[in-house]
Amino acid sequence: MRTTLVATALVLALGGAATPAVAAPPTPHSTTAQPGLPALLAQLPNGNATAALVRVGGTQGTFTGSGGVHDLKTQNPADPRARFRVGSVTKVFTAAVVLQLAGEGRVDLDRSVRAYLPELIPASYQHVTVRQLLNHTSGIPSYDSGSGSGDTLDAWYAHRFDRHDPAAMVRQATSQKRLFEPGTQQKYDNIGYTVAGLLIEKVTHDSYAHQVQRRILKPLGLRDSYFPGADPTIHGPHNHGYQEFVKADGTKELRDVTVWGATEAFAAGDLISTTADLETFLRSLFRGEVVRGPLLKEMFTTPGPDVHLYGTDEPSAYSAGLETMELGGRQVWGKTGGRWGYNAVIAATPDLSRTLVYSVNSTDAKGKDMNPTALTIVATTFGPPTHH
Repeated sequence: MRTTLVATALVLALGGAATPAVAAPPTPHSTTAQPGLPALLAQLPNGNATAALVRVGGTQGTFTGSGGVHDLKTQNPADPRARFRVGSVTKVFTAAVVLQLAGEGRVDLDRSVRAYLPELIPASYQHVTVRQLLNHTSGIPSYDSGSGSGDTLDAWYAHRFDRHDPAAMVRQATSQKRLFEPGTQQKYDNIGYTVAGLLIEKVTHDSYAHQVQRRILKPLGLRDSYFPGADPTIHGPHNHGYQEFVKADGTKELRDVTVWGATEAFAAGDLISTTADLETFLRSLFRGEVVRGPLLKEMFTTPGPDVHLYGTDEPSAYSAGLETMELGGRQVWGKTGGRWGYNAVIAATPDLSRTLVYSVNSTDAKGKDMNPTALTIVATTFGPPTHH
């Protein structure tokens, strides 16, 4: 989340009422009340979200609530225990495994990625380090499948069941000219974490998914979190995701996009989880129970003020796995994620005095601006972005 983008979108989100998509919203299920959130959830579904699950924790009070519908056909209330696609929140798990391997002496963050993957990374990218993969300063361009699936939402939908090979994705990306000299700028992208997933597999001689399962999911008891692989469905309880499409005549329709493959996301965004599991992970991570010792600082350290976001004069905002911004006068660290029909977040102050996890069934997921319902949840929990 870039501060300027969030600030602009936040004004829009808080300044206008949402257009109802369907009638008779269900009553949110909640525990200790958090001002503003029960009323927000009670308004769902609306024009930009069909459901939302929210968990707020910390020393300033707690809240667990859900609103909206399980699906538009039955209008049954949203399941608060639902599993959902977390999108790029997956990157936090991937970064944590790489840092664990660094702690074991099996990975050197300052070593060239090509030293670990010589058959995959060409000489033109020999100076990219493991740390630069994790903090988005590698300069490797985005993957382009060449199928046209990245051009429009309709094209993506037509290719939603395509299977993508992560190694082939990396080869395609690194066959292009680098965007910038490694370490000089920061550009958020999935490709660095696709490489990181393959690095995990090369070093451990095991699948990336099994390493996350063995190192994080199982020790923390995250029983409702799993990696779907090539399976495009969500197993277990889940609320349907919908995406707004523009038809040929210019009118709009909502399509059920719950069933959608995630192989192009791989270690950058394919995890399925729940708000309860993500809250447990968030707290354990910030307490130093996942990544231990000095290496945890990598997750709370950006490249510095001299490294700017690509093509802007804004300072870097991403660390190894996380991102940071000022909200309500406080520094907040976390990660957003988006898959078609679903948006997710984990976020907290460094001392865990305020934590937030949500899943929003957005009808504009992966749009250029953050979903208005999601933005309102963030603003209600932490306060508005701080202007500098």
